[in-house]
Amino acid sequence: MRLLRSTDLALRVLMRLAVAGESSPTTREVAAVVDVPYTHAAKVVAELQHMGLVDARRGRGGGLSLTDRGRTASVGAVVRAFEGDGDVVDCEGATPCPLNSACRLRGALRRAQEAFFAALDPLTVADIVAEPTGPLLLGISRAS
Repeated sequence: MRLLRSTDLALRVLMRLAVAGESSPTTREVAAVVDVPYTHAAKVVAELQHMGLVDARRGRGGGLSLTDRGRTASVGAVVRAFEGDGDVVDCEGATPCPLNSACRLRGALRRAQEAFFAALDPLTVADIVAEPTGPLLLGISRAS
């Protein structure tokens, strides 16, 4: 399974904010640190804010911060929110698969997808920035 760019970016933004401490980086600063275009970062930050995981303040002294809910958010839940819970393959698309009614692959792929999410469910954002990751993230942000 390959994550969408927005999912990958959402996780990287959450990780960066989890190690920000008292600082409140702007969306532009976070975009630079994680090396993505500002417009992509802004869309993802808006979605994370809508989910209640990120607080965004405008103006002087503004910036981004991780909410308590964001710090304890399940990585699996974040991935599900960005990826959606649809099937890995589209068996009923514009050209439905002729094997659809007797296919065993669709069920196996669904079970594999659920196992993927289940492996991520117990992990929180705080867990994935624990040492040695957190200090490394801070080193990257200082280099920008």
